[in-house]
Amino acid sequence: MFLGVDIGTSAAKGVLVRADGTVVARSERAHSVSTPRPGWVEHDAETVWWSDFVAIAADLVAAADGEGIEGLAVSGIGPCLLPADGAGNPLRPAILYGVDTRATVEIAELNAEFGAEKVLERAGSPLTSQAVGPKLRWLARHEPRVAASTDLLLMASSFLVHRLTGRYVLDHQSASQCVPLYDLRKRAWAADWAEAVAPWLTLPELAWPTEIVGRVSATAAAATGLPAGLPVTTGTIDAWAEAESVGVRAPGDAMIMYGTTMFLVQVLTEPVPHPGLWGTCGTWPGTYTLAAGMATSGAVTEWLRDLVGGDYTELVTEAATVPAGSRGLLALPYFAGERTPLFDPDARGVIAGLTLRHGRAELYRAALESIAYGVRHNLEAMTEAGGQAGRLVAVGGGTKGGLWTRIVSEVAGLPQQLPADTVGACLGDAMLAATAAGLDTSAWNPVADTVVPDPARTAAYEPYYRRYRELYAATAEIAHFLAAEQRRAHPPS
Repeated sequence: MFLGVDIGTSAAKGVLVRADGTVVARSERAHSVSTPRPGWVEHDAETVWWSDFVAIAADLVAAADGEGIEGLAVSGIGPCLLPADGAGNPLRPAILYGVDTRATVEIAELNAEFGAEKVLERAGSPLTSQAVGPKLRWLARHEPRVAASTDLLLMASSFLVHRLTGRYVLDHQSASQCVPLYDLRKRAWAADWAEAVAPWLTLPELAWPTEIVGRVSATAAAATGLPAGLPVTTGTIDAWAEAESVGVRAPGDAMIMYGTTMFLVQVLTEPVPHPGLWGTCGTWPGTYTLAAGMATSGAVTEWLRDLVGGDYTELVTEAATVPAGSRGLLALPYFAGERTPLFDPDARGVIAGLTLRHGRAELYRAALESIAYGVRHNLEAMTEAGGQAGRLVAVGGGTKGGLWTRIVSEVAGLPQQLPADTVGACLGDAMLAATAAGLDTSAWNPVADTVVPDPARTAAYEPYYRRYRELYAATAEIAHFLAAEQRRAHPPS
């Protein structure tokens, strides 16, 4: 059997899977992010990443009931910046991926130093809040004692691998998001730019996600209940493990991940840099990917649920009775700024068209539609870059219930395949571990259903989508003013 564990933004999940793909057991632990200041989004690696992993590992080892466990792979949110000392002890909470927007000044500085076009060409992605390089410079500027004590640059997956095996290693896919520290075409660290950004830092070894890089130590075995000597693969960032879980491996395959944030991954054979997207290494040697990510998705529906009351089942049932267009409501889902393809950390949420006749059903549907408009915007950017999605696969908790996936397909005018198991990245991790052991996992998670868009509803959404694009441009200046006011109310130390 094989173990897969993923550390997500709002929960950690794990699975125990037999060699034929049968899921034997699942385990999950909810957690939350810390937002000490506007634009700051953090996780405590000990109390979130490690504690959740230990609890999930204990559950799954118990479920194995003495049967042999042959491999483990882990994934997690990323790209993140967890500064750690030489023993792997965290020196501060981890600074999370693109939802953390604190390093805007440093992004501008590095663009001026290296040239925005050169960064895009060499690294495959523009410098944005997603990039690790600006976060490192922010750390050196604002927390110099922490930076001076930092020996290891860790992410969620590499932190766990280090804690379990002692190896300081990062997968190529994750490394390729450490812009501008990685040369995408050479598939190696860009030593000159890394020296300019963080001269004090020793960068990790590089490996592919399916490579076995170590074995569970006796100390880690005692802490987790895992068998000592268990092979551990490099692992990767959660979205790419999630793509693996639904068989998104071949050029032209694309995944939409419905979660706290929305994420899209499309597989390519060559890098195709685009200023509004992230170009990265793929999970497998010889592949590249275009990636897109919205700063919020499920986070907006959770906020709305908490605000108006009720549970998700009630809200989805009510929203399903509302026609396309939410009876004249149009929303921008930029509650935490926006990542691709706008790269605007100061974008803000908008709900336009409100009247006294609108209720929570219309508001909830408008929120789902706004995220669907954002998905279409990103898919169009991928097409502009030269990517061609031949197959679109949906995965994640947001696929449950059917309404959200139907709205996305109808807004985009594209079918989406639904796999039999949408547990996500942890299943992809188990696949990585099994692949490392020499197994073929291609039949583990077959397609169970396909969402086919209704052409009439697709046509009905067309004028709303056009105005969605116009609404951002029309309100951006106001949003930027309000974002500045929010920072003034909570200035950084």
